[in-house]
Amino acid sequence: MNKRLADRKNHIGLFFLIVFGLMIFRLATITIVEGDSYLEKSVNNRLKKIPVYAKRGEIYDRNDVLLAGNVPAFTLDIMASSLEKTELNRVSVDLMTMLDSRGESHLEFPIRIEQGNYTFRYDDDRVKWLLDRGYPDYFTAKAVLDDYRVKEQLSETLNDQEAYSIMIQKGIILPISISKMKFWNEIEKENFLKMYSLEQEVTAEEAFKLIRARREFGIDESYSDDEAYKILIVSHALKEKGYLKYEPIKIASNISKASAIQISERAMDLPGVNVGVEPIRSYPYKNVAAHILGYIGKISSEAEISKYVNENAYDKNQLIGKVGIEGRYELDLHGQNGYRYIEVDALGKMVRELDDGYYGLNVENSSAGKDIHLSADIELQQVLETALKHGIEQIKIGGTFTSQYGNYNYSEAFPNAKTGAAIAVDVTNGEVLAMASYPDYDLNLFSTGITYDDWDQLSPENPNDPLSPRPLFNIATMTGVQPGSVYKMSTGFAAIEYGLNPYQKLYSDGYIEIGGTSFGCWYWNGYRGKHGLTDFFRGLETSCNYYFYNISSAYDHRNQTPLNYTMSTSDFLEKSKLLGFDEKTGLEIEEVSYGIPNPEQKRISLERTLKSRLRMLLPEYFPATLINSEEKTETILTTIIGWSQENPGRGTIITRLKEMGVDGSLGSPDRLADIVKFDYFNQMKWHQGDTFNLSIGQGDHKYTVAQLARYIMIIANDGYPYELSLVKSVGDEAVDKNSEVERIALNNPKTFEYLRTAMLKVTQGENGTAKSIFRGFPVGVGAKTGTAQNQGKIPPVDEVAYFKTYLKRIDSSLSQSSVGEKTAAILSDRNEEVAQLRKQITGASKEDAPELESKLSNLISQGYLTEASAMRAAIKALSARGLTDAKINEFRQDYDNFAWFVSFAPYDNPKIAVVVMVPQGGHGGYAGPIAREVIGEYLDIGPLNVGTTSSGGAELNSN
Repeated sequence: MNKRLADRKNHIGLFFLIVFGLMIFRLATITIVEGDSYLEKSVNNRLKKIPVYAKRGEIYDRNDVLLAGNVPAFTLDIMASSLEKTELNRVSVDLMTMLDSRGESHLEFPIRIEQGNYTFRYDDDRVKWLLDRGYPDYFTAKAVLDDYRVKEQLSETLNDQEAYSIMIQKGIILPISISKMKFWNEIEKENFLKMYSLEQEVTAEEAFKLIRARREFGIDESYSDDEAYKILIVSHALKEKGYLKYEPIKIASNISKASAIQISERAMDLPGVNVGVEPIRSYPYKNVAAHILGYIGKISSEAEISKYVNENAYDKNQLIGKVGIEGRYELDLHGQNGYRYIEVDALGKMVRELDDGYYGLNVENSSAGKDIHLSADIELQQVLETALKHGIEQIKIGGTFTSQYGNYNYSEAFPNAKTGAAIAVDVTNGEVLAMASYPDYDLNLFSTGITYDDWDQLSPENPNDPLSPRPLFNIATMTGVQPGSVYKMSTGFAAIEYGLNPYQKLYSDGYIEIGGTSFGCWYWNGYRGKHGLTDFFRGLETSCNYYFYNISSAYDHRNQTPLNYTMSTSDFLEKSKLLGFDEKTGLEIEEVSYGIPNPEQKRISLERTLKSRLRMLLPEYFPATLINSEEKTETILTTIIGWSQENPGRGTIITRLKEMGVDGSLGSPDRLADIVKFDYFNQMKWHQGDTFNLSIGQGDHKYTVAQLARYIMIIANDGYPYELSLVKSVGDEAVDKNSEVERIALNNPKTFEYLRTAMLKVTQGENGTAKSIFRGFPVGVGAKTGTAQNQGKIPPVDEVAYFKTYLKRIDSSLSQSSVGEKTAAILSDRNEEVAQLRKQITGASKEDAPELESKLSNLISQGYLTEASAMRAAIKALSARGLTDAKINEFRQDYDNFAWFVSFAPYDNPKIAVVVMVPQGGHGGYAGPIAREVIGEYLDIGPLNVGTTSSGGAELNSN
């Protein structure tokens, strides 16, 4: 018995000995063999890396004057994870109440509560954006994008992403995800509701009540909904951080010093709340050089998320450069973020901030971004911007350009002159000394993220008019228009290179008639005058169109004899490539180039325009059953446009249209045939008149101010095609793009000398078109005026108001009441049609839904449900006159001519080229005083006692 008991005790002892042995062995393994590994895991669980944002690089002018810098601003953070729920809720209510009482902007919760009404901010912001731009609240993202494509006259050959990229470059930012074709607000709302496992159809009030009741937030029932809202601002932000909840939450940026002091004084009552200082972007010159510097903004698009967040480890809440130098050099300016470490507990709450070297972990200091030095001179920039604004303001009213170099009276007012652009270039190296686009904007609006109200203030005055003032749009690099007579040096360049003797005198006989069409010189058209015997120098001095018709065709039209050289249209256009007309200028910011004209491009351009117009006209001529799908519509469009090469007769087109279904029950096939035949098909063939127009800068030319500045630079520096440049250095690295540039090879070594001599006569010749502008100017200036014709009529801001104002002139038999009743009936029918279509989409299969959605989008994008569209249809339906759109639009204002002025100085040793363009500025000479102001400043010319001159004669009428 005792022996068995002893054995049992031995067994138990042995068991415990083995267990303790294993425990000791395991403990030794953990602490000795694997100790480092477990220590690392423990450290990793308790220590968290917090980013420290880098100071953004600064931007300076060529003389080290700060243009874009950083200033300290007070920010407000809360370390929410370090507080218990009840304490966090109390602090949230107290903090938000304090900020609201002081009028400080701060973080918000996605559900708004105002006077007992609950709404989703996502819906409110989307609807406000739509209504502010004249859209109904049900407009889809696709409908908005399509409408903007039409307004901006973007080619149908561009896909949506390509079209939107161009819009962004034009300063048009839409709150739309192109890949998902939804408003960002819609996507954010979907994600918000998914976060809380709520149905997408839930109301804002239901959503708020359900979220408030969640146990994770611990919101006591004693709190009102308004107080619960303040709690959810912080709690929701904490939830959004997910596994990064140990990071501080930024509640407010750029708060006032008074608010910062008050919050700091209450530190004991507001645990976890921290008032800090961080740099924000500052632009000491506000609007000056806005289109060079560009603005910053939040990371928003898919492309930005991919490039900056995914590829370059940006925090998604950081601001980035969007356009201009800020955008082009974002990665250089951004710098390298650093980091610090904090210790958290098992629940992820912060315990303390760790010193450098703790557990061998080193705090990484952030590295500031690279500074950038520009070629621009801020003082010259200010002179240019001031002169541009002053000139435009005086052109609008027919006032006086006041200047120390002599006042200049504008004898004729052009009220629609509301925009303009100008560039000054160092001709010896291509550096841009100043560049301006008017109107401009205060860059500081974007420093901490622009508000909706501020953004709306920067929207176009008339969104229906592509020429309406757009402060964010850089006209200097992004607007391509006809250059008018400033192109004539290019025509002369080509002709001289092909063998023209610039001293040969040809008789300019006023006008040339070809095929029943008269091509007249401005002097003939305005005064029935003739320039008579004209060589190249007099031809440019007087801007004689007849002379340039002669040399562009290598033919003396007065004597009906060929000249001593051969040059085709393609030849002289090809030569223009040497002067930079077929390419971008090399600028480091956004710019466009439309290339040079060619006969085939004329056909393609007209075919595109015809397709867009037909798409709008089809509902007026074809029964709905024939165009009730995109596929049917596209077939009709393709068929009609396919006739263009053949260019059949009017009768044949009428017959074909009838065969396609245009039976006259809606619109007359005769009327549609006239549009197709005479407005488009007959214009597609290349004629001699097209060459004449191109030779004087009209026709299909489209060039930017930047391209014209490079063109004049090449002439001034005797043929060196430097790329234009805005940047002298990035960090310590100098930018030199032009060290290897060689002079253009010439057939005639004096070609550029001839061009400069002729340009001097424009300012000093007896009949020079800019003679009065530079009267008494002590430095020789080579220049050319240009007046570019802009066809078309200005779309009204409010088309309904236009119809009501001009109804009796459109058709005297119509009354306001009858048109109003018919408009209401059409709108009612169309709304019912769209409602039925929406029901079809809801119940459609996956295969059929896309086509129905496409049809709905096309209808909406064509303004199908707008009052203006319905009223236009009502007027056509009630009128017995067979009114066309052209007839209805007849009383819209015509676009005025564009004013161009190009120049260089000094004539005998060129240093600077200045180009100015004022859309709807009326006459080329009108832009001259603006350029003179910049030249005088750059060459340090003091005040002149030359009195006042007035515009007149050639300055007003030459093109």
